[in-house]
Amino acid sequence: MTQTLNARLRRLWLDVHLWIGAGLLVLLIPVSLTGSALVWHDALDRALYSERYAVTGPDVRLPAAAYAQAAEQAFAGRAALTQVRLPQEPGDPVVAVGRLQGEPGPGGRPRTLNVWIDPPTGKVLAEGEVARTFTNVLHRLHGSLLIPDIGRKVVGWLGWAMFVSSATGLWLWWPRHGGFMKGLRWRRGASQLFNLHHMVGFWTCLPLAVLSLTGVYISFPQTSRALFGVAPPQGPAGGPGRFAPPIPQPKTSLADAVAAAQASKPGAKVVSVSTPTGGKDQAWRVQLKTPDAKAPVTVQVADATGRVKAARDRGGAGGAPDTLSPLMRKIHDGAGTGPIWQTVIFLGGIAPAVLGITGVIMWLRRRSRRMAQTRLMAAE
Repeated sequence: MTQTLNARLRRLWLDVHLWIGAGLLVLLIPVSLTGSALVWHDALDRALYSERYAVTGPDVRLPAAAYAQAAEQAFAGRAALTQVRLPQEPGDPVVAVGRLQGEPGPGGRPRTLNVWIDPPTGKVLAEGEVARTFTNVLHRLHGSLLIPDIGRKVVGWLGWAMFVSSATGLWLWWPRHGGFMKGLRWRRGASQLFNLHHMVGFWTCLPLAVLSLTGVYISFPQTSRALFGVAPPQGPAGGPGRFAPPIPQPKTSLADAVAAAQASKPGAKVVSVSTPTGGKDQAWRVQLKTPDAKAPVTVQVADATGRVKAARDRGGAGGAPDTLSPLMRKIHDGAGTGPIWQTVIFLGGIAPAVLGITGVIMWLRRRSRRMAQTRLMAAE
């Protein structure tokens, strides 16, 4: 009875594993391969757009207002300045972002024009729409399969499918006769394709499960935060005003806003400056980092008065600050995790393509043999 039940379960898991691999292969491969490539996003971006990183030195010699002025000259009226990001790593340029006039981009997001600036001289190195770059297309393909509106949710459900495929694959890999070590042998079967499928599947099973679940968290942020009791983000980043345009004529200058923010945090260096946007909360947002701090803090300067606003509780409604979401993204993207985990992610992104293709070939061969046996029996 137990053997019959185990056989039925194995057949069920095999069918689930098969139909996930065969049915979703066309969708899973672009998501996994783009994720593999995006592990090396920075290196890829530098290789493709080297002119943006042709800085003459690492020193940030000019104030943020000077870089903003250089960016506005480069925009030439085509875009309104929204942010200036100063380099945090040697060799990085200053990046200024402007909101382009005209129709919005995919998903209602505003189109933006970036300007890359040499930190020591303030010279504009290059300009362009990031949304049209190859690396950004990879990001959108990985995050939404370029499907408008529902693409992110589709990728999230693919993450669940990949997790189920990993779990059922581990079940099917486990040796039915013999110990665990028997399963680690290369020759599990007569077919080299079968052996390759089992070996790659076992060694990438756990990383694929982790990447799948973190991808699900990222794809369904509101549900994930509610499930783990994490407060939603406050302000424009998560609210209805996140696409509000910058106000055309701020009452406080960028230089004065930065000076007020730095006065409230003596010794802190500027990380970025965001211009005030339309709506009730019109304020400059200046990110500062002190030498002893692990992460930058945001200081808001009211545009109407030029004074620093009182810090708000980022947790909101008595909740704790959201530290889980950045951790999930860090695990999923590999940013700042070191070469070992980044290599694991890279190989984990290639694995679904290898597993999917070998699995489909194995299924087609098995189907061909069964059809041949059926014809032979019918001929007899």
